[in-house]
Amino acid sequence: MLDLLNAPGIEDLWEMHTRLMAGYGFDRLIYGYTRYRTATSLGDPDDFVLLTNHKPDYTDVFIGEGLFFHAPMVRWALENDGACSWSVMHEMARTGTMTGPERKVLEFNIAKGVTAGYSISFKSISPRTKGAIALTGRPGLSQAEIDAIWARHGDDITVLNTITHLRILSLPYTAPGQSLTKRQREVLGWVGDGKTIQDIAILLDLTSATVEKHLRLARDSLNVETTAQAVLKAAFQNQMFILDT
Repeated sequence: MLDLLNAPGIEDLWEMHTRLMAGYGFDRLIYGYTRYRTATSLGDPDDFVLLTNHKPDYTDVFIGEGLFFHAPMVRWALENDGACSWSVMHEMARTGTMTGPERKVLEFNIAKGVTAGYSISFKSISPRTKGAIALTGRPGLSQAEIDAIWARHGDDITVLNTITHLRILSLPYTAPGQSLTKRQREVLGWVGDGKTIQDIAILLDLTSATVEKHLRLARDSLNVETTAQAVLKAAFQNQMFILDT
């Protein structure tokens, strides 16, 4: 547990966590977090914090083709907090209460060996945010066996996943293609402190035109239209005010 608390970066943290969960019988994980949730959307997938050790042939479809949006356990996670056995999903299939898109997800998961597991939905303090993790049991384990594991170790597993979730939120996370240079982080940080273009130019010994160029490049990298959006997004990703190692 101390290793999770002291992990220096998300990559190290995730490697530790997947190893811990494999020890309990969960060898494939998907963690997702969004700050852009609305009543009808989870936001742009490019803005998700998304971590997984599933193989690309699974994630390219489940995530890349948007299959996750219709997944029964994703819907459960959006509407609830806490941990839930995938027996809920199996009961939906047995009673014929799944929608067509939900059944398509189930069939895809069965084809990829994603059949038994648990989902944990983390408590949010804002309606715009939500984080959850799906823990898939290793091949050969039935849902009954997974439930038995949970009966013995569920509290410990929940604590470890919650610690990992909170650590992820505190560490810098860069979505693919959205990394900022040191100078871009600096100018956004000064904007966040209320400084004008002219102020920043003096503070960094740059011309105003150069400051504006760094802000434009930061907006382009973060795929936003305004500098205010860039400051907010960079802050969400913990890309500002960080120590360079």
